[in-house]
Amino acid sequence: MSELQNISLPGPTITPVSEPFWEGIKAGRLSLQQCDKCEQWIFYPREHCPHCFHHSLTWKQASGRGRLKTWSVIHRAGHPAWQEHTPYVVGVVTLEEGPSLLTHLLIEEAALTYNMEVEMAISEIGPHPLPFFKKQEEMK
Repeated sequence: MSELQNISLPGPTITPVSEPFWEGIKAGRLSLQQCDKCEQWIFYPREHCPHCFHHSLTWKQASGRGRLKTWSVIHRAGHPAWQEHTPYVVGVVTLEEGPSLLTHLLIEEAALTYNMEVEMAISEIGPHPLPFFKKQEEMK
């Protein structure tokens, strides 16, 4: 058990292509690429548009809102450092802008429903701020 205490949580792999995404997360916002030619929103970060293969992509602020497509409760983590955080919920969120992303959900399992409205919430896990999603707050 003492061996596991020395294992740190794996952080994101930050590349020159994905760096603007992670800088946005550090600043508390969701940034996505948008193709300058076909205007499709893109996630995950890449060097060309997967829709029209154009190489001119611009980083833009996204809404940070979406809908829950599917989820799974993790009881046995794939990395030893995550085991102490089990059970936790991961899900696929379809963003308002169109792309889907796999993310942690800050929602109790019993409250999860298909197509529920969610919004991004930055969480500090170890030294890394990460984009998690929570139930979207009602407009007042």
